[in-house]
Amino acid sequence: MNILITGSNSYVGKSFKEWLARWPNKYSVNMISVRNDDWKKSDFSQYDVIVHMAAVVHQKEKVEMQELYFKINRDLTLEIANKAKAEGVKQFIFMSTMSVYGLTGKISENVVITKDTIPNPNTFYGMSKLEAEKELIKLKDNSFNIAILRPPMIYGPNCPGNYKKLRKLAIMTTVFPEIYNQRSMIFIQNLSEFIRLIIENREMGLFFPQNKKYVSTTKLVKLITKEHSKNIYLSRGLFRGIKLFGKRINVLNKVFGNLVFDLSLSGYREFQYCIIDLEKSVEICENKL
Repeated sequence: MNILITGSNSYVGKSFKEWLARWPNKYSVNMISVRNDDWKKSDFSQYDVIVHMAAVVHQKEKVEMQELYFKINRDLTLEIANKAKAEGVKQFIFMSTMSVYGLTGKISENVVITKDTIPNPNTFYGMSKLEAEKELIKLKDNSFNIAILRPPMIYGPNCPGNYKKLRKLAIMTTVFPEIYNQRSMIFIQNLSEFIRLIIENREMGLFFPQNKKYVSTTKLVKLITKEHSKNIYLSRGLFRGIKLFGKRINVLNKVFGNLVFDLSLSGYREFQYCIIDLEKSVEICENKL
């Protein structure tokens, strides 16, 4: 099977290619950059699947960047998808995001995304991804499958983003709040296996991959420090302080709030893709970082 991944610098894309290397006789994988117009010269007809990873992410949003987000995350996505369809590609997989819901989580209450939760993005990133989704759906037909993935926070060895920041904090500090919240997360190898199964089974539709169990920020920190043979003191007092100020400080809600996909959304093939549990995933991350 011939697979093309867009976004040559994409963490998820490179990790997925590395994952598929386990089956060298089954998958042929190429990656291309779409930062300039050279991709337009590529022959897409040789591919069975295009996995579109290229996007503007992990940037502090400014008003002047709005055009860039929509140009890359929406317009470029549609250009690539239209070319793929015109040249006979059978499946197009789009990496969207949990951010289309515009939720950051809350310390004081459970925030659960269900099949009835209406997307309401509040960032250029989320808005541009949702608009791309809507346009992609218009392209699907019996010969062109569209699969849209809305993963939560992705983590893995050398992954940019929140895990890296939390890891740094865990290693530096000796005291951490004892607060057992719930967050949906997905380990990169679980996500890679999920995408592989989506390809294998020629799936189409909307998908919400996540780890089989929710993750607590405090438990995650404990697992990280354990890998470094470091003791950390858990403080209920810090928890009360965070609960008091969390309603007013958005970053605290992001770190310690509750935000999950209902597990019923994510049980694709009975969570067959969740081959690595939380404890093992942290061990892998810390031994490679």
